[in-house]
Amino acid sequence: MFLLILFRHYLTATAPVLLLNSILLLYICITFLKDYVKELKHLNKYFLKYKTHLLVGIVITIIARIFLLFTPRYIRRIFEIIENKAGLSPTAMKSELLEAILYIVGAAIVAGIFTFLMRQTIINVSRYIEYDLKNEIYAQYQKLSLNFYKQNRTGDLMNRISEDVGRVRMYAGPAIMYSINTITLFVIALIYMFKEAPILTLYTILPLPVLSIIIYKLSKEIHKRSTVVQEYLSKLSTYTQESFSGISVIKAYGIEPKTSANFNALSTTSKEKQLHLVKVQALFFPMMILLIGASNLLVIYIGGRQYINGEIESLGTIAEFIIYVNMLTWPVATVGWVTSIVQQAEASQKRINEFLKIEPEIKNEVEERTDITGDITFKDVSFVYDDTNIEALKHVSFDIKTGETLAILGKTGSGKSTLLDLIGRLYDTKQGTILINNKTIRTHNLIDLRENIGYVPQDAFLFSDSIKQNIQFGKEDATDEEVITAAKNAQVHKNIIKFNKGYDTVLGERGITLSGGQKQRVSIARALIKSPKILLFDDCLSAVDTETEEKILKNLFKISKGKTTIIVSHRISSAKNADKIIVLDKGQIVQKGTHSTLIETEGYYKDLYLKQLTETTENKSY
Repeated sequence: MFLLILFRHYLTATAPVLLLNSILLLYICITFLKDYVKELKHLNKYFLKYKTHLLVGIVITIIARIFLLFTPRYIRRIFEIIENKAGLSPTAMKSELLEAILYIVGAAIVAGIFTFLMRQTIINVSRYIEYDLKNEIYAQYQKLSLNFYKQNRTGDLMNRISEDVGRVRMYAGPAIMYSINTITLFVIALIYMFKEAPILTLYTILPLPVLSIIIYKLSKEIHKRSTVVQEYLSKLSTYTQESFSGISVIKAYGIEPKTSANFNALSTTSKEKQLHLVKVQALFFPMMILLIGASNLLVIYIGGRQYINGEIESLGTIAEFIIYVNMLTWPVATVGWVTSIVQQAEASQKRINEFLKIEPEIKNEVEERTDITGDITFKDVSFVYDDTNIEALKHVSFDIKTGETLAILGKTGSGKSTLLDLIGRLYDTKQGTILINNKTIRTHNLIDLRENIGYVPQDAFLFSDSIKQNIQFGKEDATDEEVITAAKNAQVHKNIIKFNKGYDTVLGERGITLSGGQKQRVSIARALIKSPKILLFDDCLSAVDTETEEKILKNLFKISKGKTTIIVSHRISSAKNADKIIVLDKGQIVQKGTHSTLIETEGYYKDLYLKQLTETTENKSY
């Protein structure tokens, strides 16, 4: 009840002050941020999303500062009671002093409670925004095409979703909280200071224009240097990530000293850029302390002279002003800190926006769900990689019916993998037509298309998870029995059960725990468990022995009945049982037919068949 009466009394007396405070608050925010929020405007949708939390936080912040400002006013009151210019009795003086002390203690407690609530609202909002922004960036990464990943490094991608988002969060939370806190305290305090002693107030705030100019100059420099720092952090993250991923190569070639030297050179440059930024940032706090100290000296000197000359009635006014100035020390100091945060956040958000503004090359142009059966037709398809300008395919035409198996052979770089990528719409061709179920591939729902494709890439990629989970990526709700069946069909079950934890064995990064052949077979199991309409195998048996290959192929032909299967291989053994075989050379189909017809025709296929037949015979003789 006591605090309610206190707040009511204060609010009644300061209603015009609060109105003016709100206007000034809005004006200062717009003036300060107008040059820096161009990139940060992207966050406006999140501020609107959490507007209720933010508004409550702002109100709580203002209330907390209002209660905090009771202290200097009642300190002055204590001085006036001690001076006893009103001629109070000792009993009355004790009563007045006790009341003033209770007001100070009560206001401090309430201010502390509201300060806690302020952090629980505004800081929490910044965490929500950080969460949403990371999800938005990750979702965008998922949408972007393979060309994007060829042109950007993993370390840089990681830095933007971690370091850059972290800097943006500081703007969305602490920067906003301290800005409102500072402006509210500053405006209300100045209004009361003018009310008590206009001349003394003018002298007190004399250093502030100098402060504004310094902040303006330093802010521009911080923005420029922050951008450079973030770029070097990305380079450092990229180099580190690549070094760790390729550690086996580094050790095999004994180039640890060279990679360490390169890392040291890069980290040294990054350190220098960081120090370059810190040197500018370090000017803020000493400058604040100097200017606040100057204000204190002016209060004591000018206030003292005014008291001697009778222009100020009580020493309590000088004490009140000193407390006001010291209360403003941290808020004024945070101006520099907040400015630095805004500059760094703007630089980071600019880097984030660069990726968010990229339009995915591969888009889902059809919302309605579509049926995929497996008929595939290529009509005069040519494809050129944008990043290298290499023509991977030239006027390729063929067709496969549902349930048929097509084998593709050819030299390295002949366009075999590119052809599979086009079927999965990892790329879109600009010349020629690809038909699925006699409909242009772009007229199929992209989700449906990829859900009906089981793809085993040439470079088998496994996640750092259990073997079971890696197989279940193909079908998330697969039972243990389905996982084991898929592993058996891929001829990897016997290897898995020999591990201490069997299917629960957690793999290292990129599946480094397994051998090359085991990784390929787990990848095959992942595709088979999906039971798709279209199976694409991109030379995925290159790391397994001939005997295992025969067993896997036997299982594949059994499982792929009724499915369209395309097998890319360098081995005749993988292709001989296919319904159709094509041979690619420099992106063109140079041979087409079945195994029986092609071994009777002069060309690449027959030469490869005879070569591998000879090698097999020689191996058996040994």
